[in-house]
Amino acid sequence: MEPENDTQISEFFLLGFSEKPELQPLIFGLFLSMYLITVFGNLLIILAISTDPNLHTPMYFFLANLSFVDICFTSNTIPKMLWNIQTQSKVITYAGCVTQIYFLILFAVLDVFLLSVMAYDRFVAICHPLHYTVIMNPRLCGLLVLVSWIMCVLNSLLQSLMMLRLSFCSHLHIPHFFCELNEMVQLACSDTFLNNLVMYFAAVLLGGGPFAGILYSYSKIVSSIRRISSAQGKYKAFSTCASHLSVVCLFYCTMLGVYLSSAATQSSHASAVASVMYTVVTPMLNPFIYSLRNRDIKRGLKRIIGVPVM
Repeated sequence: MEPENDTQISEFFLLGFSEKPELQPLIFGLFLSMYLITVFGNLLIILAISTDPNLHTPMYFFLANLSFVDICFTSNTIPKMLWNIQTQSKVITYAGCVTQIYFLILFAVLDVFLLSVMAYDRFVAICHPLHYTVIMNPRLCGLLVLVSWIMCVLNSLLQSLMMLRLSFCSHLHIPHFFCELNEMVQLACSDTFLNNLVMYFAAVLLGGGPFAGILYSYSKIVSSIRRISSAQGKYKAFSTCASHLSVVCLFYCTMLGVYLSSAATQSSHASAVASVMYTVVTPMLNPFIYSLRNRDIKRGLKRIIGVPVM
């Protein structure tokens, strides 16, 4: 079969989780609930940080950026999925698919970069407390976020442009609830060697690099905490990075679980179900992790909802 040119393709079909009609209302209700919790939870975090002067510090500046990225991350995929269920349509246009891939890669990698920047912030706070305010000045914090955005935008642009060079045959069904880069490459009829090379190189460089930075930061943090003589001092130092460490473990463990499960089962449906963990569940849980384990955030949230602060 001769592959059609990619410019002639107008739409793809997102197969989602199940084709059973009786399950669609349940899936719709479940994902709508998780999406609303994610958006409102992260919005509350952003409002708490922006309105409370006590939270105008580097750590909470990065947290506000992470919450904004998490809102964008889920908003890139879930509304389209809910719309498809409501209209009983599985169609996504070719342009819409490429756009979804662009923003999915952008916000996923930006999550990784922000988590590594936050790890560096905790490293400076615990290992160099006397120089913290000098090192983590507003100019450096803004520069770290700006550089993260620029690198992620360029990477997403490269990956999207690489996908535009692919040609597709008649089989245009995506066994997922969103357009995922790896699934799209597998559907292509044309040679995908260069696409796979760029995709895996970017994954190692932009995923493995920040992760190595996180590991290095926490190795230094653990070393510094061990040198603290009192148990109370150790607990206080560890509690300042416990929330961030929980989010890092949740994000990377779910990402790893998705790709290990898809590699082990070779099932696209299993991969779609597993991907819910990092595309929906992780952004939804982040506000709870930070609010439940952080007294400053709790105080800021109480101010917003009008609860007296003790």
